[in-house]
Amino acid sequence: MILIDEDTQKDFMLPAGALYVAGAERLIPVLARLFEAARARGVPVLSSVDAHAENDAEFAQWPAHCVAGTTGQQKIPETLLAERAVIPNRAGVEIPEGALQVIVEKQTLDVFSNPNFQRLLELYPDDECAVVGVATDYCVRCAVEGLLNAGRKVRVVTDAIRAIDHETGEKLLAQWEARGAALTTSNELWT
Repeated sequence: MILIDEDTQKDFMLPAGALYVAGAERLIPVLARLFEAARARGVPVLSSVDAHAENDAEFAQWPAHCVAGTTGQQKIPETLLAERAVIPNRAGVEIPEGALQVIVEKQTLDVFSNPNFQRLLELYPDDECAVVGVATDYCVRCAVEGLLNAGRKVRVVTDAIRAIDHETGEKLLAQWEARGAALTTSNELWT
């Protein structure tokens, strides 16, 4: 299994964040347990993070958030493993060996926009992907649908994701399940 961690950054997860997802802070204990279990089991973690420039075009649609190098751009500590590497959003980056967690930077909603993400997935060709993070109706949607489109087995950890719009999030869960994704909880994930 691979744990796919979408955008668990301070600007999204904490009430003081620039683009706070309401209720996301309630996911933190669940995420902490999942990351500890992944570390203990040697489960690889592929994490995405927004890393925007100060004048990013995305800020025409959304408030400025996750500007590279700011406190808001940092991952919450509960979703950081000691053995980690960061992959910038540019082609030709060497894929690190031995890091249990690889953090993939992106400038769009879609983690697949970083050309290195697909290369990282290829290191684990037969592994099921368990998806956690925020926001269900934006970046998590891009990850889940990208994984399904790539033919991957996907498990969506329903108590470790949060939508901006609850109704849209519920509809997406039903759509993903209809496409073959398994809906699970953090307690069921490792059983």
